[in-house]
Amino acid sequence: MYQPKHFKELRAEALADVMLGYPFATVVHSDANGPQANPVPLLPGANGRLRGHVARGNPLAKADGERVLVIFHGPDAYVSPGWYPSKDEDEGRVVPTWNYATVQVHGRLRVTHDSGWLMRLLTDLTDRHELGMDTPWSVDDAPADYVKTQLKGIAGLDIEVERVEGKFKLSQNHPVRNRVGVIQGLRKRAGERDEALATLMLRYGKETSE
Repeated sequence: MYQPKHFKELRAEALADVMLGYPFATVVHSDANGPQANPVPLLPGANGRLRGHVARGNPLAKADGERVLVIFHGPDAYVSPGWYPSKDEDEGRVVPTWNYATVQVHGRLRVTHDSGWLMRLLTDLTDRHELGMDTPWSVDDAPADYVKTQLKGIAGLDIEVERVEGKFKLSQNHPVRNRVGVIQGLRKRAGERDEALATLMLRYGKETSE
């Protein structure tokens, strides 16, 4: 991944924020048909692994032992040059851009069909994403024989993390007044991911140089 120094993100808490907050990742690998990219909800663990599952017919279910690239897509948004206070001082020499945060994980995939492993994964995934529901649903709410049948149709993905790269393009290469202008512009526009990006800019978008 192209990494200008302004945008390279190494802080563990920042990387975890994106991986936990945006768990619907893209898993990329190559097979005889060329590159394959599959969307998969993944659960990061404290043991340096990512867990998820796919249908047994998915090419990933046949990729045991292969290296994979996992892309977590954080918030992103168009940035208007009209939000930069510096545009008047610079005689209009400003251009549009796009701010975003992404985390890329390189690792090795292990595929498992172990029913106990899969059951633990489904329980952990469900418990996490049911948080905040008025009446949280549990895997135990479904009939045991039905769950057992469903398990036969999926394959578990256990990814050993080898390297993590974060790129947070949050206007760090701009002066403070421009960053403030972008945050204000995002919040005024209030698009689908604007507030999330503005929050990320406040939390992690400190300047690297002025």
